[in-house]
Amino acid sequence: MAVKRNRVKAKRPRRLNLIRLDIACGQRKEPGFVGIDIADLPGVDIVHDLTDFPWPVKSESVSEARCSHFLEHVPGRLRMAFMDELHRVLQREAKCTIWVPYYSSMRAVQDPTHEWPPICEASFLYFNAEWRKQNGLDHYPISCDFDFSYAYIVDGGWAARNEEARGFAIRNYLNSISDLQVVVTKRA
Repeated sequence: MAVKRNRVKAKRPRRLNLIRLDIACGQRKEPGFVGIDIADLPGVDIVHDLTDFPWPVKSESVSEARCSHFLEHVPGRLRMAFMDELHRVLQREAKCTIWVPYYSSMRAVQDPTHEWPPICEASFLYFNAEWRKQNGLDHYPISCDFDFSYAYIVDGGWAARNEEARGFAIRNYLNSISDLQVVVTKRA
């Protein structure tokens, strides 16, 4: 007697066409990334105003992103929407590295196209859902949830000094830090 077997075809996991996104890449798109920028320049793959939401990028289609010296150009009132949009396009646990002029550096205010307020490491707390809830700010018009880490780009004169001297300069002296590098990681 033949045994009848039911064969169940195993489903393959759906493969997404993930991209690495260089946000506001300008003419300096990182190799291996898809560049998005408002200007139709060589290397720009997607021409789009990044303050016009949603971006023409599929949800959860970005495995890694970078944003070098653009967030400071986004008006303060639109930064929460910008981070919500970044959250939408990143896949879970994907990272975006963001560079901005540090708030206490003249670089933060020298460019007349920079928007107010300048950005510091504490600015990124607002993009963490748990922090917003703990601080009674969960009514803010933002839904993204990022963890973040940061590093300082130390001005040349302070780079060779010991850690204690650099720490004192960071807390007390203007222009000791030129830029802030922040890595945000999508939580949910």
